[in-house]
This record gives sequence, C-alpha cells and structure tokens, in this order.
Amino acid sequence: MIANRPEHMHLDKLDRGIVERLARDARISNRAIAGELGVTEGTIRTRIKRLQKEGLIQFTVVTDFRMAGSPNLCMMGIDADPAQVKALATALSEIEEINCVIVMLGRYSLLAMGLFTSIEQLNEVVNDRVRTLPGVRKVHPSISVYNMKYEAGIAKITPRPES
Repeated sequence: MIANRPEHMHLDKLDRGIVERLARDARISNRAIAGELGVTEGTIRTRIKRLQKEGLIQFTVVTDFRMAGSPNLCMMGIDADPAQVKALATALSEIEEINCVIVMLGRYSLLAMGLFTSIEQLNEVVNDRVRTLPGVRKVHPSISVYNMKYEAGIAKITPRPES
C-alpha cells in the first residue's frame, strides 16, 4: 500500500503549514488557509484530501475528559519483560478503559493511561487485568489530582484508520 511507504509520507513546507493551521482550528476554511499561505483554495483542498488519503491527518471530535462525569486521569508506568513489550502493548490496547498505550525507553517499558470514575474501577483494571498479563513485572499507578495544563486536542492520539 502506498500510504505505508515512507517515501510517500514526506510533508513539504505547504503541507506543514496546512497541518499547523488545522491543528490550531480544524474548523478553519480552506479559503482562510489559502489566504494565509498565499496559494489557491483548490490547492489547499487537494492537499488536505491527499493528506487524509495517505493517513497523515485525520479529523475527529475530541471531548474534554471533564465532560465524562468527573473522571480521574490515571497513568500506569509498567515494568515489563523486554521480550514481552510488543505483546503487552497490544494486550493493553485491547483493554477498553485504557485509551493510550506508549512504548517507552527509560524508567518504564510502557505507559498506559485511562479515565477512571472510581478507585475501585482503577483497582479492578490494574489488579485483575494489567498485573495478570504475561510479562508484567510491576505496575506503578498514578492518579492525577490537579491538571495545571491539559490540552485535549493535543493529548488525543488516535490510531491510523484501517485501509
């Protein structure tokens, strides 16, 4: 598939300008982007369609987690058997309450994040579903008590759409 080939995933200066403006305000018109970048509206429309087709950009609605009934943002640093990291990342991704899984270098092998409405719910996920996965050595859960800065649009990472 062409979209997965690295040589087709290059963003030039115009592409980066489009992405930057859409990241600030996804509702911005093609005409406004064209005016800011000094190109035609048709050029912007064509570039956006190509970026979408190649899976380099995706439009989605991001809901601020505070709208979900006072959940707590919880993070789990996971020490794992190095041979099991990839399989663990996949298994963690399949747990409904976990909405972000990151493979890391450093203190933890993996970082998993999710929104939990109670300590009981967090305990059930950590103790019954994460700690029991093959290759998990230790789980270090942390609960956010105050968010100094949280940008939902930036923090929302979604998987590449299936083709």
